[in-house]
Amino acid sequence: MAFVSFLIPCFVIGTDMAFSCQNADDFVGASSPGDIVIGGLFAVHSEMLHSKENPIKPVIQNCAGFEIQVFLQTLAMIYAIETINNSTLLSGVTLGYEIYDTCAEVTKAMASALRFLSKFNSSEDAVEFKCNYSDYTPRIKAVTGASYSEVSMAVSRLLALQLIPQVSPASSAEILSDKIRFPSFFRTIPSDFHQTRAMTRLICESGWNWIGVIATDDDNGRFALESFGVQAMANNVCIAFKEMLPAYLSDGTFHTKVDHAVEKIVKETRVNVIVVFMRQFHVLKLFKKAIERNVNKIWIASDNWSAAVKISTIPNIRQLGTIVGFGFKSGDISSFQEFLRNLNEKPTENNKFLHEYIMLSSVCAHLEYHDFQTCISNQSQDDLLENTENKYQVWRDDFLNANIEPGFIQSTILAVYAIAHAIKGQCKDRNCKKPSAFAPWELLEELKKVVIIDDDKEFKFDSNGDMSTSYNVLLWKEIDGHMEITTMAEYDAEKGGFIFEDEEKKKDFLDLKKVQSTCSQHCRPGQMKKVTESPHTCCYECVYCPENHYSNQTDMDYCYRCNNKTYWAPINSTICYRKTIYFLAWTDWFAVFLLLLSAFGVVLVLSIFVIFTKNLNTPVVKASGGLTVCYTILFSHFLIFLSTVFFIDVPTDFKCKTRQALFGISFTLCISCILIKSLKILLAFSFDPKLQNFLKCMYKPIPTVVVCTGIQVIICTFWLIFRTPFVNQNFSIPKAIILECNEGSIVAFGIMLGYIAALAFICFIFAFKGRKLPENYNEAKFITFGMLIYFIAWIVFIPVYATTFGKYLPAVEIIVVLISNYGILCCTFLPKCYIIIYKQETNTKSAFRKMVYTYSSKSAGSVAVSQVSLDSQSSSIRATMSDSCKTEKNSVNGNCHFQVPGQTLIKGKVLPKNATRTVARKRVSSI
Repeated sequence: MAFVSFLIPCFVIGTDMAFSCQNADDFVGASSPGDIVIGGLFAVHSEMLHSKENPIKPVIQNCAGFEIQVFLQTLAMIYAIETINNSTLLSGVTLGYEIYDTCAEVTKAMASALRFLSKFNSSEDAVEFKCNYSDYTPRIKAVTGASYSEVSMAVSRLLALQLIPQVSPASSAEILSDKIRFPSFFRTIPSDFHQTRAMTRLICESGWNWIGVIATDDDNGRFALESFGVQAMANNVCIAFKEMLPAYLSDGTFHTKVDHAVEKIVKETRVNVIVVFMRQFHVLKLFKKAIERNVNKIWIASDNWSAAVKISTIPNIRQLGTIVGFGFKSGDISSFQEFLRNLNEKPTENNKFLHEYIMLSSVCAHLEYHDFQTCISNQSQDDLLENTENKYQVWRDDFLNANIEPGFIQSTILAVYAIAHAIKGQCKDRNCKKPSAFAPWELLEELKKVVIIDDDKEFKFDSNGDMSTSYNVLLWKEIDGHMEITTMAEYDAEKGGFIFEDEEKKKDFLDLKKVQSTCSQHCRPGQMKKVTESPHTCCYECVYCPENHYSNQTDMDYCYRCNNKTYWAPINSTICYRKTIYFLAWTDWFAVFLLLLSAFGVVLVLSIFVIFTKNLNTPVVKASGGLTVCYTILFSHFLIFLSTVFFIDVPTDFKCKTRQALFGISFTLCISCILIKSLKILLAFSFDPKLQNFLKCMYKPIPTVVVCTGIQVIICTFWLIFRTPFVNQNFSIPKAIILECNEGSIVAFGIMLGYIAALAFICFIFAFKGRKLPENYNEAKFITFGMLIYFIAWIVFIPVYATTFGKYLPAVEIIVVLISNYGILCCTFLPKCYIIIYKQETNTKSAFRKMVYTYSSKSAGSVAVSQVSLDSQSSSIRATMSDSCKTEKNSVNGNCHFQVPGQTLIKGKVLPKNATRTVARKRVSSI
């Protein structure tokens, strides 16, 4: 197969006096031979020293800014490989390593990755171009690194050409979980998705929703910002401002943008929480400037710098406020610390990083701790040559141990062990001392199945190549005058919650909530948010929940409506209250009053019954229509009083149906009987022959009562069948439910009342015509008054009933029923009872005969003679007058006549003087 070879150029990175490389091996930062070689990519230096002018030659410049923390990661990789080689894990197969410094630059990292791809044992480090790399044996079998996501993205795309496994202990960008774009990438840390979700959870639980974000303007910063933005939006957290700082310190605008970011933080007084996604050296520059401006906020640190000792030892770091961050959970690293204490005994020929650290320690040995660290970070490789002449070598292992970031050390060791376990799987039935024993892509498949047991914990890669380890929530606390990085809680990435070891740790967490970082004040329970003109949903006004709505949590977007009509809530309510059920209860004072009136009416009816029963044979009782009519009327009055009971207490379907039907039929029966009495009276005392003939035809007592009452029964029956009354819940009052009877059909209700009114009106007309009857027998006049009371009561009832609502609505109908019933009862019977009890002298046959004679004598002269046939109901009156009739000698054709002196004009004719007496005799005979 044809191929093309690429030669790996030699770049200047060494720390030797000449700072030039004679061959490609000078490009390696640390190396050790082995049967299987693992590559390493770490940003041991924080920046490259670019020339001010555009480069005219393809030469990578020297690096500056020695990073102790990343240097420790290279040592952790070396420690892990040496530990594996000294164990039985690979049974005789030794691991070698080649570690390169990326200087946090993609270009430098690509050069290193290009050498990884070169063919094994190629004298010129040539990279062959082939269509199929299945049988290709590159220089290394796997890669550990890189330190930053932006670098890992570039390197992973290059390594994917040969499917060389890459296991990063620090690159956390969420996009790296995409196995289509990065098929050979793995990492021993969680994705930024979990970190940003943990940050958002912390922000939400602390009650913050108005925050600022500062990130580096590179792939890592942009992807972290994007992931955090999605999580923040999903949890109603608003980002007040976003500031992007240049990714490279050599950028000429870096310091200007740092100043601008600090100025933004100072101006946004409502923003008290700042989330920072940056590298350690960026954070160092930012914090130094923020300390100068006396900025005091809560800073939420990403995993890149949350445990950075060189930042926690900045002078006056406590002035910045509270720093809380998320770091990778670590295990027992005591053996690694022991490795560091013995590091000075190891040779430095094959470890340029270690050699540089020793020289830096010598140059900066006279300085205090923080100044010593600053001195190391600020030395360039060119300056190092000048300052190390005639210097004795100084070793400071205490400084290395003090700068350990346990999470990154643990993840680096896990990365090496993951590769080692994958190699073990490949070497079960192969001679792995031969470089061609297996290809990197075979190791890739084995790596997906790796399971590591460390401290009784199981670690493995998921389908995205991520290792699901949890986070430690780190809190920077001042202890004995020094800033210490303590573990406040553990974040469970699977469950999405915080786990506190003790109450003191939880108290530290609760103290964070005391700080307010909101665009608007929190809306209390009973309030809801009202969006203002601001584009941010976190900026709002708090308004009270309207009536029948409530909110039971803070910062609710809307108020809940009370579940159903049986609950209510006042304005600004946190709960719904059950509505009070109202009805006209037995215990209500007004109901008791009405019941007493009804009871008194019943007693009155019974009293009248007793009085009439004891005086059956008196003229007054006989003239009232007899026992049948009187008892029927009294019984109907009793039922009307009884019907008022059904208007009181809890309405039921039975009560609703019974009360109106009982009242309507009973009242109709009463009016029908009174109508018969009115006809009888008018018939008995009418002198108009035509009227007497009409009344004679109409006067059919029993059929009339049956027909009139039967029509009302039919009306009520149809009403109850087709539109029956029912119990209704009236919700018109906000805080109450009125239990009431719905009449079912207002039309049917109106027809029932209208029919009674029609009968009453007919009765009123007949009674009115007989209003001038004898004084002691003026029943028609009292019937007229009773009907007037009825009309007045029900005419007033209609508008009052239509405009009244509430539990006293039934009382309105009870009142009008009682008024009309009392009016008719009293007008019909009380005058007779008065005569029976107090005027017994007028309740005799002779007195009654004299009264009729006197009335007839006065009336005969002004009316025509007529004959009226009376039915059995007038027999009592006729019996009363029979003796008087028998004594008269001038009876003609069965009629009695009385002689009245004077002349009388009848229908235009003048009668003789003795004609008046004749008419009177005839009337008495008729009665």
